[in-house]
Amino acid sequence: MSTPSTSLATPRFWRDDALPFIEARAIDDGRKISYASHAHETFSIGAVTGGESVYVNGRVRQRVGRGAVVLMNPHDVHACNPLDDQPWSYRMFYLDTAWLTALQHELGFSRNQGFRAFSTAASRDAALFAQLDQLYDTLDDARIDTLYKHSAIVELFEHAHRLLNPAPTQPTEANYKLARAADFIRAHCTQPLKLDDICAAAGLSASYLIRAFNARYGMTPHAFVVNCRVEFSRAQLKRGRPIAAVAADAGFADQAHLQRAFLQRVAATPGQYRG
Repeated sequence: MSTPSTSLATPRFWRDDALPFIEARAIDDGRKISYASHAHETFSIGAVTGGESVYVNGRVRQRVGRGAVVLMNPHDVHACNPLDDQPWSYRMFYLDTAWLTALQHELGFSRNQGFRAFSTAASRDAALFAQLDQLYDTLDDARIDTLYKHSAIVELFEHAHRLLNPAPTQPTEANYKLARAADFIRAHCTQPLKLDDICAAAGLSASYLIRAFNARYGMTPHAFVVNCRVEFSRAQLKRGRPIAAVAADAGFADQAHLQRAFLQRVAATPGQYRG
């Protein structure tokens, strides 16, 4: 059994202040990387460039290998982990939801409404895979100017929308109440939260909230709080803030607590992510 070298197993993050609505991540040997179930505030899409992994997104559970494209809507609970210590590599992109929603409106999807979620969790479209793979190389190349990079991003996501045609959904009354609970948690995640406060904000009983929230979001309210704190921490770390200060502001007990939660959900340490 071979052990991945540190350089191959270390995640690489790409960010550019000139293109603040997108972030990219790549790893060349992810066999030792393990994700807990988690969710992002952003829309996420990735290309599996080698090996195989088990991809879980809501009720979807499937094996994906080279050539696969995986998609996660904002707040979709998901995880993607390698099979049996086999080599696995991928390239991921995280898009600001407001930016992507504006692009959807420009393309004629649900104009003047909110983000239109994709019903497709995975695709084997070869052209989309090739565009994603090339986009990472384009973004990562310091010799390529911002205008070209921005144009490549728009072109790719226009193609993705035309190909996958995200469909509108009609939320039920119960989902509205659960959404209120989730919004309350997101707005107050850095503060000590009580179950009674979340129930009051959603207009739901504690027993129903815990059962229905887990069914709707794939995690308990407590796990959702921790996930939101990790997402808050990501935003703060992008700004280069000290890790200890971020841990305190995010509501973690200490830096070690942030480190554990961050590693489980981002598969990178706060230091690696901040760069």
